[in-house]
Amino acid sequence: MRVITGSARGMSLKTLEGETTRPTTEKVKEAVFSAIQFEIEGRRVLDLFAGSGQMGIEALSRGAESAVFVDSDKNAISIVKQNVEKTGFTDKSQIVQMDSMGFLNMNVRTYDVVFIDPPYSTGLLEKALERVTDYVAEGGIVICEYPFKDELPETVEGLSVYRSYKYSKTAVTIYRKD
Repeated sequence: MRVITGSARGMSLKTLEGETTRPTTEKVKEAVFSAIQFEIEGRRVLDLFAGSGQMGIEALSRGAESAVFVDSDKNAISIVKQNVEKTGFTDKSQIVQMDSMGFLNMNVRTYDVVFIDPPYSTGLLEKALERVTDYVAEGGIVICEYPFKDELPETVEGLSVYRSYKYSKTAVTIYRKD
């Protein structure tokens, strides 16, 4: 897995071993960032269920102001730290080892771009999507990755579907804050 473009272009990122984390494929990541390329520069990013941190790191590489990485798995957090250090984004990053829903319950900041990619078929995507709406800045976007057979609502408390894509077994829906 590599950073696609920007200041950290071409740098390889570590991923977790085993089945507990499912990294976003290069094809999906490239498509997502192509769709949101003008939404990144100077923005505050939240990478919820961060895994290896590749989505937040890609955003930082493309000029995001800052990124918060949240994951409950200590091994994932270790990988995020290593990847953030390797790419030189330590000063723009906050890494939080915590349950994502717990983080949202205590959060007080707003974000311009939010990535939500929880473990599939756990119900966490729907819960996180409903909860995160309070923390999305006006005009901000929420990018959800999930199994292509699942369906997400057209609207969720102030968020409306902006675009949806399907790639093999993966679907991506981008919501925009009204």
